[in-house]
Amino acid sequence: MSVVLDQAVPNFQAQATSGHTIDLAALKGRQVVLYFYPKDSTPGCTTQGQGFRDQLAAFEAANTVVFGVSRDGLKSHENFKAKQGFTFELISDKDEALCQLFDVIKLKKLYGKEYLGVDRSTFLIDREGVLRQEWRGVKVPGHVDAVLAAAQALHKG
Repeated sequence: MSVVLDQAVPNFQAQATSGHTIDLAALKGRQVVLYFYPKDSTPGCTTQGQGFRDQLAAFEAANTVVFGVSRDGLKSHENFKAKQGFTFELISDKDEALCQLFDVIKLKKLYGKEYLGVDRSTFLIDREGVLRQEWRGVKVPGHVDAVLAAAQALHKG
C-alpha cells in the first residue's frame, strides 16, 4: 500500500541522524516535509539539501519540520549532514520501507543500463498526518521554494 493524496499517511518509525527515531505520530500538530533523494554527497542531492538548509528558518516559521530520506546508511548520512551543515535530520531507509510506502522506487536508466533507484520526490503532510501535496520526478532548481510556498499556504489555511 502506498500513500494517497488527501488521506492519512500510515504511522511509521525510522532511524535518523543524531540518534533520533522519527515517529510520524509524535509529530502530530506540526507539518512534515519528507524529501526523498537518490544518494548522499552527489551534486543534485547536495544542492537540494543546501536549499532546504538555507530555507529552514522559513519552514520552521510555518510550523514545518523537514527530513531528507535516502537508502544510505546512518554513517553516510552523518558525514553528509556534517559536511553540508544541515540542521535537519536525515532518515536512513536501507530496508526501503519508506521508499515503498511513498512509492518512490522507479526503474531508471544510466549509460544505457537499467536499475531501480529513488525517484527524487517530496511530500507535504499536514498537522493531522494527512498527505496534502506531493512532487514526483523533481528537478532541483526552484523546488525548495515551491515546497516552502505550499507549506506556508497550508500553515495559514
